[in-house]
Amino acid sequence: MRVENNIPDRERNRILGALPEPVYRRLLPDLSYVVLEVADVLFEPGREIDALYFPVDGVVSLVTPLEDGAIVEVATIGNEGIVGVPLGNGGAPATVRAISQVAGASLRIGTRVFSSAVARHGPFEMLVHSYEQALFSQIAQAAACNRLHSNEERLSRWLLMSHDRVGRDEFAITQEFLAQMLGSRRATVTLSAGILQRAGLIRYRRGHMIIVDREGLEGASCECYRIIKTTLDRVLTSPAQRDGDHQLVSARD
Repeated sequence: MRVENNIPDRERNRILGALPEPVYRRLLPDLSYVVLEVADVLFEPGREIDALYFPVDGVVSLVTPLEDGAIVEVATIGNEGIVGVPLGNGGAPATVRAISQVAGASLRIGTRVFSSAVARHGPFEMLVHSYEQALFSQIAQAAACNRLHSNEERLSRWLLMSHDRVGRDEFAITQEFLAQMLGSRRATVTLSAGILQRAGLIRYRRGHMIIVDREGLEGASCECYRIIKTTLDRVLTSPAQRDGDHQLVSARD
């Protein structure tokens, strides 16, 4: 992880972009711009979270490590969310590991500053709580997906969600890391990626994934991608919520 000086456009993270301008300006002095590399660990189970992250163009996984060294992914977070909630709100130790799976930039804020800002600003509190509900929905949907859907469908869902978040057709990801994220053997991921590649949906070589046919990949995915995306979009782009946010700014700020 390295720290940069410039703060990117806040619209590149959808949580920050959905905040009323006065609330965002109060947060701005406490935000720092960091670049996360693949496999950077942001926090570990059993340890207090000292910072939260608003991803800009990377992807972070929340995973549960097991005693034999294996890990199981429970959720992925990109530019639609915040890494560290609800874990960072009450000061309790983390129960999962947060690890960068696709390199990219994030905005970082200290846990205490974040908690204070959420308590102080009604619009921020509403948005964070709505996002927490969407995150729980993603975790529940992914659990059902991992149990019931094929490896090709699950891989397609994972690639579509990553494509949405990084904002580009090509990104680095190894088969080993994909296997860990999907809870599959590496040979199974190789087979599934080969099926998608032969169908002309992706190209994968030497750790680089290229999305070739986005529409076709959506067809190859299960309904879980659409359900998760719809839930997140409803939280982040609801006109009713935006109107309510602006009313709260007038009333409380």
